[in-house]
Amino acid sequence: MEQAKRARADLLPGTLDMLILKTLTSGVMHGYGIAEHIKRTSGDVLQIEEGSLYPALQRLQVQGLVASEWGHSVNNRRARYYRLTRAGRKKLGETETGFERLIEAIGRVMKPVDPSTA
Repeated sequence: MEQAKRARADLLPGTLDMLILKTLTSGVMHGYGIAEHIKRTSGDVLQIEEGSLYPALQRLQVQGLVASEWGHSVNNRRARYYRLTRAGRKKLGETETGFERLIEAIGRVMKPVDPSTA
């Protein structure tokens, strides 16, 4: 559990937004569904709290990257459903590219190639 808390604290800025946008490529979801999808697909490592999720969703909506509308969940509770917009899909592509470059660069620092074995 402590490791999961640390993973949340260690997310790079912008990572949560990217994870939300990526999750919404699967289809329209309410906030709880987004959080559960991220948790499940990360193997329970990433657990997004409401206090982080909903401000991020609001920020993404203000930026025009997601749109929302009210509906009812499976258990007939009123819920706001979010979907990815065209601008959100474009932003996700840009963000993924930058993130992949960052991960590769970190990998090179963490496991440098020994010049004597190259």
